[in-house]
Amino acid sequence: MKLRTTLRAALFGATTLALTATGALADMLDDIKAAGKITTATEMHYAPFDMLENGQYAGFNKELFDEVAKELGVTAEYQDLPWASILPGLEVSKFDFVNAPVTITPERMERYAFTLPISDATVALVQPKGGDLTRPEDVKGKTVGIQKGTAQEKQLEAYAEKLGGFDIKGYGSPDEAYADLAAGRLDAVAGSAPNLAYLAKTRADVFEAVQPPFGEPKYFAWVTRKEGSESLIEAINAALVKIQDDGRLAAMQEKWFGTATALPKEMPAM
Repeated sequence: MKLRTTLRAALFGATTLALTATGALADMLDDIKAAGKITTATEMHYAPFDMLENGQYAGFNKELFDEVAKELGVTAEYQDLPWASILPGLEVSKFDFVNAPVTITPERMERYAFTLPISDATVALVQPKGGDLTRPEDVKGKTVGIQKGTAQEKQLEAYAEKLGGFDIKGYGSPDEAYADLAAGRLDAVAGSAPNLAYLAKTRADVFEAVQPPFGEPKYFAWVTRKEGSESLIEAINAALVKIQDDGRLAAMQEKWFGTATALPKEMPAM
């Protein structure tokens, strides 16, 4: 009898723990509001989205996520991590959210919960000032740098296959690729159009964008874990729509990208 009682108590305790864990997972938004903060991670070397200015975090994502956090009634805490460790870190709950610009893809949507788009992410090329690329197709037979592990890398590989081949060199960060491009070790660097437009604008004496962007239209968004995030995603999406409707988003886009672009208010079809 004692054995049965002990076993029943153990099973009850295990069930209670499981329910507690499930409850926590099912209520990320309540947990964040109770803590008064939302913890996030990004790589702060992806201008103009994420960058360091005099050692302080700055950029489009910082300004936009700060506004979203205000709408949620919490403060945002930011971590600077290498891109390759960010999504794995999210999966093991090292932070609540990824505020890095993550390209929306069908594969990623199966694994993560995405917010509405926060920016265009169509792939483009940048070359040295005075380079001989007059259009994206001219990259055939040349060497192109790209940040490893990105959706843009996959799109670049598909483009190489479509054109009949060019060499692709992967880098740990965009800054490393830009340095090799400036040193003449690459013919071009591929990345999202907003990033490269900002680079060409701020370093016009060194780089120039190759027009037009190539590939299918893509969007950046933020992500979190799927489990228990439904109410959190809904709240963030509502904040993003409000920020777009009242003009704050356009002002930030003008500041960081040089132009304002309307974004989808529903998840785009993939």
